[in-house]
Amino acid sequence: MATKENGKKVLPEEEHPRKAFGWAARDSSGILSPFSFSRRSNGAEDVTIKILYCGICHSDLHSIKNEWGNARYPLVPGHEIVGVVTEVGTDVNKFKVGDKVGVGCMVNSCRSCHSCKQDSENYCPQMILTYNSADKDGTMTYGGYSNMLVVNEHFAVKIPENLPLDKGAPLLCAGITVYTPMKLFGLNEPGKHIGVVGLGGLGHVAVKFAKAFGMKVTVISSTKSKEKEAIESLGADSFIVSSNPQQIQAAMGTMDGIIDTVSAVHAIMPLIFLLKAHGKMILVGLPDKPFELPAFSLILGGKILAGSAMGGLKDTQEMIDFAGKHNITADIELIQMEDVNKAMERLAKGDVKYRFVIDVANSKIDGLCI
Repeated sequence: MATKENGKKVLPEEEHPRKAFGWAARDSSGILSPFSFSRRSNGAEDVTIKILYCGICHSDLHSIKNEWGNARYPLVPGHEIVGVVTEVGTDVNKFKVGDKVGVGCMVNSCRSCHSCKQDSENYCPQMILTYNSADKDGTMTYGGYSNMLVVNEHFAVKIPENLPLDKGAPLLCAGITVYTPMKLFGLNEPGKHIGVVGLGGLGHVAVKFAKAFGMKVTVISSTKSKEKEAIESLGADSFIVSSNPQQIQAAMGTMDGIIDTVSAVHAIMPLIFLLKAHGKMILVGLPDKPFELPAFSLILGGKILAGSAMGGLKDTQEMIDFAGKHNITADIELIQMEDVNKAMERLAKGDVKYRFVIDVANSKIDGLCI
């Protein structure tokens, strides 16, 4: 219980917030620099996690540059977090000290609305993001470009023992972002034909999940040089250059569904024509400008255009277990925290194969922080 000393509220030692270290953006220049801040004390249902690795998502780049207009600085990005539990609350049942765990895009929700009761916490009106979001106590959430995290056990998942932590980290965002719409829209059935637009951080993982589901996979990309990688390394069945009208024409009406992972504005009408009648195109990328969509591209063929945002905790645990069973990991470039600004520059140019992951545990976070 808090006491008062000289008129000020004093917390007992075990309730004091703990000092954490990370890297933060201070303004829309997008430059990250060392930053020290406080994490809350471990509550009864909380676990404290020593962060070992954190993936760099394209949404981190959008956020630190305020390209969506909602950045609140200082902003510590990162929502592809894996680490080890160092402390558990008295009411924690899922985890014990030493467990390998992951935390994705959210760290809280109301837990009582329709979406939460349907295991879709990601659509809760009160969902709280892992970073750049106001938590229930009014404090800002800070993400995984840091050395530790405190989170309610419900919003953490167990990492399979056989899954490499560094290559598994991107699955906490990229993996669940493509897994959920495949499952929800029936695009996980063996023999069906799925198109994957974009062969970046999300797209290459989508190919791996689709092949594990037993599907026929066509990669659709603006970059012809990715064809060999898509087919020979990732196992795609075919490849279409999106700017090639002959290839687009030849593939019209052949696909049961499309997962569009591209985060830049691009023409989607030609892609919709690749779908069979009643085919489904799911948008999971987040361009910063609106699409142009003529209605007849959907009406002709009764096609569906939908969006999907990450996934709930039940699906996230299911996804990570499926990844462990089928040895699905992201293709990564491992970097140190001090190289994060160079990584962001390369990410903006699409110069990464296919996901940067920060080796948090071996970076000089404490010594560099101010």
